[in-house]
Amino acid sequence: MPRRGRIGKAELRALAAFRYQLRRFLRFSEDAATRAGLTPLQYQLLLQVAGWPGSDGPTVGELAERLQRAQHGVVALVTRCEDAGLVERRAGQDDRRRVYVCITPVGEQAVRSIAGAVRRELASMRHVFRIEHLSDDDG
Repeated sequence: MPRRGRIGKAELRALAAFRYQLRRFLRFSEDAATRAGLTPLQYQLLLQVAGWPGSDGPTVGELAERLQRAQHGVVALVTRCEDAGLVERRAGQDDRRRVYVCITPVGEQAVRSIAGAVRRELASMRHVFRIEHLSDDDG
């Protein structure tokens, strides 16, 4: 009787291959951001702000969760992005005490440029991640 929870060689190979492909993809994304003049973390922040589902934009706390970073570090990152003209802070319309991070046209252009290259790379890796729905027609 096999031991419960034992991971076999085939699973280890699959996990190792997945980790390798994931790291390759992340490296591509990081390099694309650098070529565009952004740090990889700035690109990640812009991507989260641009892709935020709400209409107001995310708060710093929500960005910290999405980026898996400490809130004080994200405050500094937002400030650097704001100084570069990529994002701006806006008070909430319903509650002026809440501050939201919103992307600027410059930030939008930068994130879309990088995301286009990243999307093409991800599409080329479709077989690795078993991605079924990835298209170029969603803007």
